[in-house]
Amino acid sequence: MTQGTEITSTDRRSDRTKAAILRAARQRFAAQGYERTTIRAVASDAGIDPSMVMRYFGNKAQLFDATLTIDLRLPDLTGIPADELAHALVRHFLERWEGDPADDALLVLMRSAVTNEQAAARMHEIFASQVAPALAAALGPELAARRAGLVSAQLLGLGLTRYLLCLPAVTTLTPDEIEAGLAPAILAALDPE
Repeated sequence: MTQGTEITSTDRRSDRTKAAILRAARQRFAAQGYERTTIRAVASDAGIDPSMVMRYFGNKAQLFDATLTIDLRLPDLTGIPADELAHALVRHFLERWEGDPADDALLVLMRSAVTNEQAAARMHEIFASQVAPALAAALGPELAARRAGLVSAQLLGLGLTRYLLCLPAVTTLTPDEIEAGLAPAILAALDPE
């Protein structure tokens, strides 16, 4: 085996270990929040020694930060008619969260933002840097900047009540029912009047 091949093999093993740690950390942080999650529990879930978590991520705060790389994957809203924009946003978030909410870094962040300043700051940063620009494509930058917070509040409220608090009044609704009920509120938030 040549040295180059050995490094490649080691790199792949290292990447797999990091991925396993991040997956376990996201699940722990989502289930327990920042305060109750421990390095030992994450390591146990990943099937590795806790020293490996420390080796790759340093400490719990740095591990938490690494789990919070979030792309909302918002669609291009440029060609969507104004009266369909709210439906497109609700549908996008539902499809994203309905996929695998337990492994969604956004849900990890939501659960932790209430008690952790770092998480709250990251939540603000993500929505400010992604929602307003996406809305600007459809509404123009000035209106988008004024309306992004209200839209974010509605979508985060959906995530909180359906996926974290699991309120029966929300969890029993179908995605179509949620879209039909929530889109008018978001449309009202987007209205320039």
